[in-house]
Amino acid sequence: MKILVCVKRVADPNVKVRVRSDKTGVDLSNIKMTINPFDEIAVEAAIRLKERGVATEVVVVSCGPVASQDALRTALAMGADRGILVQTDAELQPLAVAKLVKSIVGKESPEVVMLGKQAIDDDANQTGQLLAALLDVPQATCASAIERDGDRMLVTRETDDGRETVEVSLPAVITADLRLNEPRYVTLPNLMKAKKKPLDTLDAASLGVDIAPKFTTVNVEEPPARKPGEIVLDVAALVARLRQETASN
Repeated sequence: MKILVCVKRVADPNVKVRVRSDKTGVDLSNIKMTINPFDEIAVEAAIRLKERGVATEVVVVSCGPVASQDALRTALAMGADRGILVQTDAELQPLAVAKLVKSIVGKESPEVVMLGKQAIDDDANQTGQLLAALLDVPQATCASAIERDGDRMLVTRETDDGRETVEVSLPAVITADLRLNEPRYVTLPNLMKAKKKPLDTLDAASLGVDIAPKFTTVNVEEPPARKPGEIVLDVAALVARLRQETASN
């Protein structure tokens, strides 16, 4: 079974980003970039399936500028077999990414396509669902556990109502949640080995996909500063303060 995993290059979640002075977006200059944490979990899940003999090959794909090779190399250092970069400097929105990945799926014919449930930069949580719709295949989102059962995959999801297990036939699209696993630490020797693994680059324009943005960002602002906390002497004072806040609102 071949697994295709989509990864995205995003700003490191431990770095505080700033809004540009013209408020057109986030300033990413001189910002440490990394693989999207949810995508890293998806890569780890695919590699574990391969280590258990469920999968035979793990291919990672990323859509974006040349610098996106960094995210692919990280995935290769974790244990993926080869990478594919769909190179473009254009702004990519979820639908455009889904269309590009659909083209790669047509070339690679994987049984399972895995993604993080969302990217931490836009928090859209759309690409996996859009990809499943374009491919017309079953989908299981927000996976917290994945098992293979014959020619099907059993995916456990944690919902507001509790846990549920869904069964999807193959091929299928699966998106990973935080509870699925804890990704392995990437060692320097493995990073060096990853440089020798195959990494193919395709021009996005050569795929004949319409990636033009479907919406425009009008304005980006930082969230308002939080008010300082208030210390109360005892429970009675806390209750009185809460009642005062409730009455004022």
